[in-house]
Amino acid sequence: MIWKLTEDRPIWIQLVDQLTLRIVSGVYPSGEAVPSVRALAGEAGVNPNTMQRALAELESRGLVETRRTAGRTVTEDSSLIRSVRQNLAYARMDEFLASMRGLGYTDEQTRQLLAEAEREKKEEHV
Repeated sequence: MIWKLTEDRPIWIQLVDQLTLRIVSGVYPSGEAVPSVRALAGEAGVNPNTMQRALAELESRGLVETRRTAGRTVTEDSSLIRSVRQNLAYARMDEFLASMRGLGYTDEQTRQLLAEAEREKKEEHV
C-alpha cells in the first residue's frame, strides 16, 4: 500500500489512520506481526520517532500489542477490529451523505441513485 501523507494534519495522526485501515482491511491480519518501526518509517518516508508515536497510539487503542519476544502484533480481539471497521464505515457514509446533500440531493434521492447505479452494474454483467 502507498502511504498518502498531506500537510493538513499532523503526520503521526495520518499514520495512525492509515495503519488502522491496514489492520481493519486485513493487510495486517489479526495476531500477525506488525513490521518494525524502522521498516514502516522507511516505507512511509517518515522519522522513526513519528512512526513510534503512531504505533504507541494504536497500542493505546488496543489494536496493536507489544510482546517481549515477538515485537508488535495486531490484536487478536476480532470484535474490536470489527467495531473499529464499522465505525470507520459509518463515518465514511456520513461524509458521503453530507457531500451529496451539498449537491442538493436528499438522503432518499441518494439511496435511489445508489440503487439505480447498482441495477445498471448488474445489467452490464449480464
